[in-house]
Amino acid sequence: MSGGIFLLQKDGGLEEMREQSYDSESVLQELLERYPNLLAGDQMNENDPRKWLLISREMNIPDNEAGNNRWAVDHLFLDQDGIPTLVEVKRSEDTRVRREVVGQMLDYAANSVAYWSVEEIRMQFEHRCEEKGIEPDVSIQSAFESEKSLDAYWQMVSDNLGLGKLRLVFVADEIPAELKQIVEFLNEQMSPAEVLAVEIKQFVGQKETSFVPRVIGQTSKAQKKKSLASRSKRKWDRKQFLEELRSRHSRKEQEVAEQIIQWANNKGLRFWWGEGAQNGSFFPVLDHENDAYTLFSLWTYGSVEIQFQYLKTHNPYYERKEHRLELLQQLNAIPNVSIPEDGIERRPSFQISFLNESANLHQFLEVWDQVIENIESNQTNIENMTLK
Repeated sequence: MSGGIFLLQKDGGLEEMREQSYDSESVLQELLERYPNLLAGDQMNENDPRKWLLISREMNIPDNEAGNNRWAVDHLFLDQDGIPTLVEVKRSEDTRVRREVVGQMLDYAANSVAYWSVEEIRMQFEHRCEEKGIEPDVSIQSAFESEKSLDAYWQMVSDNLGLGKLRLVFVADEIPAELKQIVEFLNEQMSPAEVLAVEIKQFVGQKETSFVPRVIGQTSKAQKKKSLASRSKRKWDRKQFLEELRSRHSRKEQEVAEQIIQWANNKGLRFWWGEGAQNGSFFPVLDHENDAYTLFSLWTYGSVEIQFQYLKTHNPYYERKEHRLELLQQLNAIPNVSIPEDGIERRPSFQISFLNESANLHQFLEVWDQVIENIESNQTNIENMTLK
């Protein structure tokens, strides 16, 4: 046990708060469920603090393809990048926190990557939301303060599982020196997985209780390795994008993307290729009268994302709600496409496979022919009014 911390009272007095162990592991587990920010995502990534979405407590992990559950990890969280984060909680008094828990967590990691599916994770999350009376999409958007489409988000989760990109987090009121050394070693060696420990000390005063989290495992060597890995992002191009799309989906989706790219080329649109480490993207951009208009984007996880939010703020014609609604209706007229009305304020998406039928793809491109005409003619009208 260390010393205390001091809390400045409103009346100017100073209250000393002494470190105190938790009554049980369940107390700390319940705190993490209610207050996920105790995982100190800002310490894990100062430039892009991790935000947390609790999927389930006691998330089952099978040890074979038949789905027979052998273990259960204390908590499964996802962060804003869809990285599964397995959290195991122990008190420092528990001798297993020193060595046994490491082997246990590695079992969890190896088998979750092998036997979990994104469908199972999503089902567990939706079941928890149903128990709490929360809408799943609202829960995700609230946790991450993001307008990311749900299909795109769950595809990221699936991609991370496929790549073995997950985060293992040991949580205790005090991390023993033996565990600290093991965590630092594993975090330096494992990639793309991350291994960390979070020490959450409890300080109790007469009326107040404080919790002080500290992330362990981010040695300078580990940070350098992972920083180099994160900087090795792909500079996507047409060939890489199409090959990756086909590897994740099918030849048909690749052909659809090729035809969209060819359409954009015929229209004289500028191509912008993303730089994501895992997910490639393609944005056709209309350059007109010294302005640039992003229309939609294609992603290697198989989504078409409509840039309503961008059109709303960057184009006078589509600033008007009725014009965005008109575009929404035109897109929803394509079979299987069903974008909600509030999508005109965001960047909604649908699966590129909805365009596999040639008639659907033709209809989609005709919509964007009209969008380009609306942008160009509206800009000309504005300039004529200004001259008069």
